Amino acid sequence: MIPRYYDDLGELVRPGKALIIYGPRQVGKTTLINNYLSQTSLKYRSDSGDNLAIQEVLGSQNFEAIFRYIGDNELVVIDEAQEVPNIGMGLKIIVDQRPNVSVIATGSSSFDLARNVGEPLVGRKTTIHLYPIAQLELIQQGSNQFNIMQSLADYMVFGSYPDTINATLHKHKAQYLTELVNSYLLKDILALDKVKSPKALRDLLKLLALQIGNQVSLNELGQQLGWDLKTVERYLDLLEQCFIIVRLGGFSRNLRSEITRKSKYYFIDNGVRNGILQQFNALDVRNDVGALWENFLVVERLKYRSYTNQYGNSYFWRTYGQQEIDLIEDYDGGIHSYEFKWANAKRPKAPREWISAYPDASFEVINRNNYLKFVTGV
Repeated sequence: MIPRYYDDLGELVRPGKALIIYGPRQVGKTTLINNYLSQTSLKYRSDSGDNLAIQEVLGSQNFEAIFRYIGDNELVVIDEAQEVPNIGMGLKIIVDQRPNVSVIATGSSSFDLARNVGEPLVGRKTTIHLYPIAQLELIQQGSNQFNIMQSLADYMVFGSYPDTINATLHKHKAQYLTELVNSYLLKDILALDKVKSPKALRDLLKLLALQIGNQVSLNELGQQLGWDLKTVERYLDLLEQCFIIVRLGGFSRNLRSEITRKSKYYFIDNGVRNGILQQFNALDVRNDVGALWENFLVVERLKYRSYTNQYGNSYFWRTYGQQEIDLIEDYDGGIHSYEFKWANAKRPKAPREWISAYPDASFEVINRNNYLKFVTGV
């Protein structure tokens, strides 16, 4: 089993506070918690938000019922907490009224859980995100850099979900991803009363999967799907809040030729993207290697910056004259730009218009030779 970046939750679990763990389904949140519980000396109770009895108690805001539920435990763990109505108020009652008790809650969708725990738990919570296995985690567990780089094609095609990495045969990886896409991926979204059509969501995901690295027109999506603009925007937001896709907006400091209205969308895992399209063929017979490389690097960089607490904003940059840069990061008072190249071609320079507009910005080309430092810091 691959150790996770947050393998020692003991540093984050504190009396009178709630630890909120977000992340996609099947990414290992429950395993992470169970590993911690097997080692802790705290007396605890652990339940799932899918349990109707737990939903009734923690959603009731009934102090006596919640106190009976806690009993003499020092730690309360609620997996899939987004299933519990008014979970934020229930957790607030626990940490406020039982300051000796610690709380851990996980969620695979943030549109309900974040809204419900945000205001009630201001100053009372720590939030972390768990993603599919990061290249950073492979390095930290002691994997050889050469071996990681030799497996790069696997990560680009099959992604980094724990069960995918642990599978040895490509056909088993493909079977797992197919099951993930068909059974788990859209579960949280389809649970909403106003979302009725799995086919419509899958059609949207297929369109996004075919546009990796390109600017996405919401109007065009709406025309292809037969939706109005508000419906497209709502579904994209839900997919992002369920940790299925990641959005990058356009970077601009008011240069007139810069494009900012459209966004780019990436999948939180390459394997999920390929599972949606049912395309698991090898890189040497694919025509989308550049898109897979860009998706891989954008998301691995996201994991790295999230785990190492490097705060800032991420964008892409493009002009009406078709000049573009794949990733722009704005942090620590500086602008940092990155171009992603799969082929070991002649090293490109930053676009002339970019250099003119942002002469102090750094520029780096990320390729197969130097990508590990970009996504692991090593």
